[in-house]
Amino acid sequence: MAQVVAEPSRLTEITNIFEEGKFIVKCITIEKSHPSSPPKPLLIITPTTPGKYPLLLFFHGFWIHNTSYTCFLHHISSHGFIVVAPQLYTSMFTSGKTELDSSATVTSWLSTGGLNLTLPQDVEPDLLKVAVSGHSRGGKTAFALALGYAKSSLKFSVLLGLDPVEGTDPKILTNSPHSFDLSIPVAVIGTGLGDRHKFGVLPACAPDGRNYEEFFAECKPPCWFFYAKDYGHMDMMDDGTELLTSCACVCGKGPKQPFRRCLGGIFVAVLRAYLEGDSEDLQDIVDYPSNAPTPLDPIIHLEA
Repeated sequence: MAQVVAEPSRLTEITNIFEEGKFIVKCITIEKSHPSSPPKPLLIITPTTPGKYPLLLFFHGFWIHNTSYTCFLHHISSHGFIVVAPQLYTSMFTSGKTELDSSATVTSWLSTGGLNLTLPQDVEPDLLKVAVSGHSRGGKTAFALALGYAKSSLKFSVLLGLDPVEGTDPKILTNSPHSFDLSIPVAVIGTGLGDRHKFGVLPACAPDGRNYEEFFAECKPPCWFFYAKDYGHMDMMDDGTELLTSCACVCGKGPKQPFRRCLGGIFVAVLRAYLEGDSEDLQDIVDYPSNAPTPLDPIIHLEA
C-alpha cells in the first residue's frame, strides 16, 4: 500500500490533465424519440476529430439531471474520450432496482451500435475500452452493474466511483473488507464534507457507513482512493444547477471550477492508465499531488 500526503510544490507546469484537452468536443442530447432509439435520454460528449475513442459511461446521482455534470464531463472528453451519461430516471421515488435495470438497457443499446448513429462523422467508440462510473447513488449503480447485479452487454475495464453512496435496493455493501468480487481496477473519490449535516440537522448526503469509505474498504487491489477534503458531495456539478438538491448538502467554500478540473484530471489519468496503458499521468498525481488544482490528501494505492 502506498499513501501519499501533500509535499512542497515542484517548479514545473501543472500537468495538462487538469486543463482542457486538445480535442474540440461536441455536446449532444438525445431523446428516446431519436432514430437510434436509445432506451433513456442521453447526454453524449464526444471529440469531433475523426477517430476511434475509448468510452466512459457515467451515471448521475439521486434526483440529479445528467446535464448538471456537463462541465466536468466536457473536461474528460476533451482529452480524447467519448462520454455517455444517460438520464436513468426523473422521479425521486424510482427504486434502485429500476435504476440498475435501466443502466443495463443502456449498455445493450451501446453494444448493438446505437451510439454510432449519434456521433459526428468518422467518430466511433472503441467498445473494447470501456469504463463505468457514477456519482452518489449513480456511483453505487456503477458498482452494482460491474458486480453483475444486472447483466451488462459491455465488458468494463475500469470502474470509477465519484463519492458513491449506498441507496435503495439492491444493497451491495457487505461491511466486510475487500469483499467486492471485482476483477477490474477501481478508483474511488471521496469528499470531506459529504458526511456533514446541513444546518446541523438535515441528513448527510453521503452518510458514514454508506459512503466512499466503505466502498473503498470493500474493494480488492488494484484500487485507488483520492480524498478531496475541502469539498462537498455536490460540488462537481455545474454552477447554478440543481439548486434544490445542492441546498441539502454542505458545500465547500470558494469557486467550484478548480474542483471540477481536479476531478476531471483524476478521471483522465485513471482512464489513460487502464484503457490506454499509459500510467504516466496517474503516477504524476501520486508523486506530486500538489500539482492538482485542489488538495488531495490522502491518495492511497493498493497494488494487486
